[in-house]
Amino acid sequence: MNFILDGMLGKLARWLRIIGYNTKYSTALGDSDLIKISKKENRILLTHDFSLYQQAVLKNLEAFYVEGVNEPERLSELAQRFNLLLDIDLEKSRCPKCNSKIQPVTKEKVTKKVMQNTFKHYNTFWECPDCYSIYWQGAHWTKIRATLEQAKKKQKEKKTKK
Repeated sequence: MNFILDGMLGKLARWLRIIGYNTKYSTALGDSDLIKISKKENRILLTHDFSLYQQAVLKNLEAFYVEGVNEPERLSELAQRFNLLLDIDLEKSRCPKCNSKIQPVTKEKVTKKVMQNTFKHYNTFWECPDCYSIYWQGAHWTKIRATLEQAKKKQKEKKTKK
């Protein structure tokens, strides 16, 4: 499942990439660009712009109007609508910056690419082959897991209400 997101959904784009979905996003894309790319690349258009959503639907494109006001709500909506798994599988994760699949990299390879303290306390790293960003499961993972758990909880609450 591939997505394209409008300029208002940058944080959501990063989340979708982290959980492994091919997600195109750029603030430089206008509505007509988003529609053209959605059609050409068979991507689901996610938007927080109701007018753009209507345009896409009128052109028979698969589109979803994202109503949530924060990432747990938005992720919950998408999980509900598209049956997304709200888990991180680092074998499927994509770079939150550029959308390329991240790859495991040896600790030695990141010696000069991460802070000394990070290098000292962590042993497992991933690198983006395109933008060369380095990732590891640091202290920020507590917040990442909490956000995903909030989204899962909201998803369960929605299912229970139906």
